[in-house]
Formats: sequence, C-alpha cells, structure tokens
Amino acid sequence: MSGDKELEAIRNKRMQELQSMQGQHQQQEEMQQQQQQAINGLLNQVLDQQARARLNTIMVAKPEKGRQMESIIVQMATSGQIGGRLSENDLISLVERVNAQTQKTTSVKFDRRRAALDDDGDW
Repeated sequence: MSGDKELEAIRNKRMQELQSMQGQHQQQEEMQQQQQQAINGLLNQVLDQQARARLNTIMVAKPEKGRQMESIIVQMATSGQIGGRLSENDLISLVERVNAQTQKTTSVKFDRRRAALDDDGDW
C-alpha cells in the first residue's frame, strides 16, 4: 500500500513539474509575441508602405537577412538615426550597404601539382 502512495506522490510531483514547465513555455511565447508586435509597430512608424512591403518580401525570400534588416532598422530608430519615414529607395540603399559590409568572397583553389602527383600513383 505504501508503494502505491509513493508512486502516486511521484506522479503528482511530476505532473506539477510538467504544468510548471508548460506555464513557463507559454509565458516565453507571449513575451516573444509582445516583442514582435513592438518591433512591427516601430517598423510601421519608420517605414512607408512600399518599404514595409519590400522588407516583407525580403523576409519571405531570405528570413535571416530580413531579421537582420529588421534589427538594424530598429536599432537605428531607437538611437535616433532615422529622422522621418524611410522610403523603399532608402531601404534598398540600406540593404545594399549591409550587403557590401557583410559580403563574403568565396573562391576555390585547385592545386594542380598535388592533383598531378595523385595521378602518378595509379600507374
């Protein structure tokens, strides 16, 4: 009998832990939604309609790039670097500047001498 009571106590404790974790998860989701709403509100204030549409298109095509641009625009807006509303052309030039700064050049180097040495071993 005491084993059943212990088992029931363990089950109740585990259930409470799971409910607590579920509550924490819901709180995190709500906070993320509130943050996203605040970001969207700020973006709507500093971007005109065409620029907002362009940013949404970037988000669909390249989500990582879109989030990067969102954070840059939010940072610029909160630090007072944006005077009025950004137009689509302003957004495009901002994207180009960010691309120029983060652009990586990839090149493939082929060592012909090493390839030639490998071919000799097949004889």
